[in-house]
Amino acid sequence: MLFLTNRFPTASIRSVVGRKFSFDLKNNASSNSFFFCKRNAEDDHTEVGGFNFLTELKNSKYRQILLFVHGFSNMPNEVFNKALQLQKFCDKKKQNEVLVLPVIWPCDADFGVVKDYWDDQKSADFSAQSLSRALNRFMEWRESAANTPETDPCLKRINVLAHSMGNRVLRETLCAWNRYDLSSGVPLIFRNTFLVAADIENESIHRGHSGELICDASRNVVVYYASDDLALRASKAANLKNKVASRRLGHTGPENLDLTPKNVYVVDCDDLNNRYDEPKGHTYFLDGLKKNVPGAVFEHIFSCLESGRVFPQDEVRRSTILRD
Repeated sequence: MLFLTNRFPTASIRSVVGRKFSFDLKNNASSNSFFFCKRNAEDDHTEVGGFNFLTELKNSKYRQILLFVHGFSNMPNEVFNKALQLQKFCDKKKQNEVLVLPVIWPCDADFGVVKDYWDDQKSADFSAQSLSRALNRFMEWRESAANTPETDPCLKRINVLAHSMGNRVLRETLCAWNRYDLSSGVPLIFRNTFLVAADIENESIHRGHSGELICDASRNVVVYYASDDLALRASKAANLKNKVASRRLGHTGPENLDLTPKNVYVVDCDDLNNRYDEPKGHTYFLDGLKKNVPGAVFEHIFSCLESGRVFPQDEVRRSTILRD
């Protein structure tokens, strides 16, 4: 499995193609560098380099890419386990359709140099600088002569699934990319962007707010939320403690749907999130009522991936309630 990371390696931060890459789990600060790697087996990773990484993606048999940006307090093996389950579910639905690509950013490991939820937010923000450079690297590669864009262009569709605080990573990445590398706004690079249990303010994707760039970069933006998500309830309490008073997007959906761009859609998951992920009701985009059996949220996500439409039976509809 290919993956991107800005976690520090145990060896030098200087990229060396072909070297063994080991995560320094005691250091959960954000590296300024980003590494293009492959997971061969558990705790067995190799750095492959940007050109080889992007070329392998281009030559992959899969038709689409799904970037998976994990939430807070997730160690690398936990992220890989979720990504592998996503890949298994996608392959079972349709072979060679969706290739899952984890993006691993540094979270608090409890014993690391960066502590607690509030500092995970800082790590998410700092990760934006390196991840935005990875996006810029992709754009440069896409247009480079080495990629032969005129005779053999890369036609993969790119999608994003951001979970929990991964939504903050995504938002800040696009802000950094727009601020430092782009002259006229972000390009339309993503086909579908899925914001699941998003741990960002619920007005973030309103017009004029920083999360609007997510909408600018995507054909469809689908927000999955649940008012009884206990992890986000704790997140709200943590933010209140630090004098930030705002509901979370993953709790309520957008503050006012009329103030969001027209490509934003909302999905109420209240009826199933705690049944899928007891007791927190936070990671409800994988298993359904039975372990290793996809739930209604995954089924909806895959339907969007396959068709490119959120509600194909009703082109003006922008919201729904999911039930199992």
